Amino acid sequence: MFAAAKLFGEMCERVRQPAVIGEILAGVLLGPYVLKIVSPSELTTGIAEIGVIILLFVVGLETRPSELFRVGGRAALVAVLGVVLPFAGGLVYMKAMSHSTLESVFIGTALVATSVGITARVMADMHILDTEVARVILGAAVIDDILGMILLAIVSSLSNGKVNYLSIGLVVVEAVTFTLIMVFWGSRVAGRIKPRLDSMNSRNPAFIISLLACLGLSVAASYIGMAAIIGAFLAGLAIADQREAWGIEEKTHALYEFLVPFFFVVMGAQLNLTTFRDRGIMTTALVISGIAIATKLIGCSLGAWRMGVHAAVRVGFGMVPRGEVGIIVALVGLRLHTVTAAAYSVVIVMTLITTLMTPPVLRLLFKGVK
Repeated sequence: MFAAAKLFGEMCERVRQPAVIGEILAGVLLGPYVLKIVSPSELTTGIAEIGVIILLFVVGLETRPSELFRVGGRAALVAVLGVVLPFAGGLVYMKAMSHSTLESVFIGTALVATSVGITARVMADMHILDTEVARVILGAAVIDDILGMILLAIVSSLSNGKVNYLSIGLVVVEAVTFTLIMVFWGSRVAGRIKPRLDSMNSRNPAFIISLLACLGLSVAASYIGMAAIIGAFLAGLAIADQREAWGIEEKTHALYEFLVPFFFVVMGAQLNLTTFRDRGIMTTALVISGIAIATKLIGCSLGAWRMGVHAAVRVGFGMVPRGEVGIIVALVGLRLHTVTAAAYSVVIVMTLITTLMTPPVLRLLFKGVK
């Protein structure tokens, strides 16, 4: 998996395409539906999940909290508009196609959440994580995840016949409190740890503490219902002001180069090519994909409109990929028996289309940006 990811990534780089596309295609080729060399297992999925956690941790390391504060209001507007439009678009279309209300709500929710891992990887490869556009996208992705999680809690309650307001309220309070604590006080805590690191006898104590923060906050985020990658991003954000003093950048990037490709290979390996044989599913999937792209692009671009047309469009496209987040929402619906296997396939195809189209488009849109 690692060798194929690097080989295909190199081939894509040589034709001026993002390496992430090559890694996903490597997964498709090696996966159970083509060469059948690799099949997603508990082991490979576990490595992949750690890989995307390291990816977002590195992204957080390159984003200082002070820089995120400057775009906070704009990022919030981008996130809200990027949630409302896709949800409404998915819900209305599925209802118009005579699907049940609950299934329509689940599909709408699957269209909401942005998987910032794809965009973050492209921006990291292009060395533009320190731009205002990148900060707006990352800030919006955190807020987007919180809003998506609240929606998922609501629709999951609806599937049981009634809304559990206490449960939803607790989820909201936990998620918002966790995020605010890390954004406002995480950096201060990291700064106070520095003198104690100097007195430790362990080799690379700063790197060890950084990894503990990354993995620990990922677990904490998962426990309160947020995506683990948001916890990893917030951990990186907390340590960002100390990254030069702690000297952890080089060591973390070595982990990045090894683990991150596994995530994209596993994503590609999950592509079931037989899905494309059913014309009905494919027609619905293509329409839903169009809605997913258009509503996210329009909503997020409107939220960033004051940045200028070009920057707004970059933000809009940066929020387009759904990645694993949309699949998770649909999987919850499938397990609760409110989403059919056909509707689940629609979400899988939508996820793949938004994931595969975003890197080359972003590469073109960010060309010349510094």
